[in-house]
Amino acid sequence: MNQLALHIEHKDAAGFCLSISTEIALTGVTALFGPSGSGKTTLLNCIAGLRPDITKANIVFAGEAWQQNNNHAESWKRSVGYVFQDARLFPHMSVVQNLQFAAAHAATKAPDMGQVAQWMAIESLMNRSPESLSAGQQARVAIARALMRGPRLLLLDEPLANLDRSAARECLACLARINKENDLPMLYVSHQIEEVSTIADHIVLMDNGRIREQGPLLELASKLDTQLAEDEAAASLLAVEVASRDQDYGLTELKVDGQSLWVAGDGHKGSTRRLRVPARDVSVCREKPRSSSIQNILPVTLLEIRQLSNAHCLLRLQLSQQCLLARITRRSLEDLQLKTGDSLYAQIKSTALLGDSL
Repeated sequence: MNQLALHIEHKDAAGFCLSISTEIALTGVTALFGPSGSGKTTLLNCIAGLRPDITKANIVFAGEAWQQNNNHAESWKRSVGYVFQDARLFPHMSVVQNLQFAAAHAATKAPDMGQVAQWMAIESLMNRSPESLSAGQQARVAIARALMRGPRLLLLDEPLANLDRSAARECLACLARINKENDLPMLYVSHQIEEVSTIADHIVLMDNGRIREQGPLLELASKLDTQLAEDEAAASLLAVEVASRDQDYGLTELKVDGQSLWVAGDGHKGSTRRLRVPARDVSVCREKPRSSSIQNILPVTLLEIRQLSNAHCLLRLQLSQQCLLARITRRSLEDLQLKTGDSLYAQIKSTALLGDSL
């Protein structure tokens, strides 16, 4: 187990306080999530050894002390790969030379360059200069360069921040492939819940320089008392299995806790996927509609109610093993006289099928 122990106390000149005392079991992809200015990048830089000015800190990774207050291991001695928001490729070197430079300064044995290029889909770019690449291609090369250091931990600071949706999706697919084929833990900084929903296995919630909560993403995404639930983009994440394909209508049948959901898109039968269901796109009713344009109507039990504002409430709905969130108006809550324990029907207006597999 790659355990990361963090004990950090720091106040900068502007008055911002970073106060962290926690242990994180790093497996798969762990997201550091929170609003801008919550301290995510500062924490990542401490782990990478890029903040020697922060002297009141103890950082231990997998039993190896990286910092004990003033005793500070330099960044190049830490077995990490770092991917910044901007690619920061060496402009006077070709893609292959950028990768070779990283391999020459590897913390351990460098991985096979051909394999890394395949993971990041950059085989055809190796002899190109960085300036000739698109933003998405530069981001993939930057990740490949970080991997060529042979790191034991990959740190990513909003690597998709400057990419359009298509390029971001391609990068996420490459990272998911690396996650699936390697035992390389990743610490991924983002304030975009859609990114986190796609790539992360675990999540660490940060706000105002502190860690508020951490745990499995699918579990925390369905809770009502976290900052995820307060976001306008709050959504449930469901583990689903691809059951069948309706070619005539371009729909895929998914099984979730034994029930069927139909979504647009494709998938390999029998594969396990992650389904994102925005809370604002889920409504509830007491009786199943006999005729409706909404195709996905599932029986649920109302577990919990949280008032978000004077106008809106958030409901936590039990399917069988998993939970849905529904964002409704407080007026609807009172009109339907809803209370915990009620048997209801959830109407799901839209969903997003994420990633290749869980």
